[in-house]
Amino acid sequence: MKLTRYTKFTGDLSTSFDLEDLMQALSDFLLDSGYQDPFAPFQSMDDSIESLREAIKQALESGELLDPEAQEQFDALPEEQVEELVDKIVQRMKDDSFLNAEDPQNSGDGASGDAEDARFEVTDKGMDFLGYKALRDLLGPLGKSSLGRHDTRYEAAGVETNGSSKQYEFGDSLNLDITATLNNVFAREGAPDGSGILNLEYSDLTVQQADYQSSCATVVLLDCSHSMILYGEDRFTPAKRVAMALAHLIRTQYPGDTIDLVLFHDSAEHIHLSQLPRVKVGPHHTNTREGLRVAQRILKSSGKDMKQIVMITDGKPSALTLDDGRIYKNAFGLDPIVIQETLDEVSRCKRAGIMINTFMLASDFSLVQFVQKVSAIARGKAYFTTPQTLGNYLLMDFMSRRSKHIN
Repeated sequence: MKLTRYTKFTGDLSTSFDLEDLMQALSDFLLDSGYQDPFAPFQSMDDSIESLREAIKQALESGELLDPEAQEQFDALPEEQVEELVDKIVQRMKDDSFLNAEDPQNSGDGASGDAEDARFEVTDKGMDFLGYKALRDLLGPLGKSSLGRHDTRYEAAGVETNGSSKQYEFGDSLNLDITATLNNVFAREGAPDGSGILNLEYSDLTVQQADYQSSCATVVLLDCSHSMILYGEDRFTPAKRVAMALAHLIRTQYPGDTIDLVLFHDSAEHIHLSQLPRVKVGPHHTNTREGLRVAQRILKSSGKDMKQIVMITDGKPSALTLDDGRIYKNAFGLDPIVIQETLDEVSRCKRAGIMINTFMLASDFSLVQFVQKVSAIARGKAYFTTPQTLGNYLLMDFMSRRSKHIN
């Protein structure tokens, strides 16, 4: 059901809608992955201010952003007033910190510069909002879920008890088990004498046990090879949405956790999450081994008890970084050299205590066998899914492990 928003009326169409609604309407444009969909509303656009202006105009013309009365006013505007309106909306997005945008530079003769030279980027606030929307859309059909925290097989003195007690040791949280502590006193001193004074000794102190809950370091290993937008399907944009949703979930529900993003293609690179919206596919090949190596370096420096890699891919490893820095590539079949080196890297992850969960967006028989080997070595899980169900599988797996012993 469409919600009605009430805002202060100023007579200006640029303030007649909520900016969050506009960000939602522009999400496909802001998350463009380079996939040329002939039916997509935004075609051949980049990160220029001129492309942003054009996307805003399309959103206004769609009839889904403005209410009927405001839509009639917009449709009646001459072209020059439409341009002024779009300028005000861009400025409003900048003022509300959804975007960082450059101003067009003036030419030497004093004439206004070309807006095509100016660029914009989504801010952390805009990124967080898109992640929240993606998370809400993904979890909405799944119903409520108890998120909890990371459970382990260890016990410690904490605030959420599990029914057992232990003698207090230096360093424990002083979450006293009052009944057990008093029983210790009475067993040693006998019944109280009515004075109201108890001779409490250090050895009498008993604390309640609680499940030890650890923080977790997660690296999302995202395949951005060219196959992610081939075969008539955009697999990369849904993967980006899921990565943003997972980042928002961790940031809001598990503040002690960390999440990092590694892209792998011909090589691999660690990027900041704020860069994710404008990442596009390419180069062409799939250097899974290099992605795992970069992820390991990040996780080893995290200092967390739990370490995991969430790998999202749709293809076989087809590239390898050699010792001298050159890239060995073979896109035909499963190259035994590339496969063996990749599996050796998976074994190193296992020895480092890193779990690998793989989400495969393809179902070729040879790929299934490869992913099963990865899962068997790393003692992780493998999910063969689609761009439409990727988010549900990944987020439900991530949250379900809050109630399981995973280390």
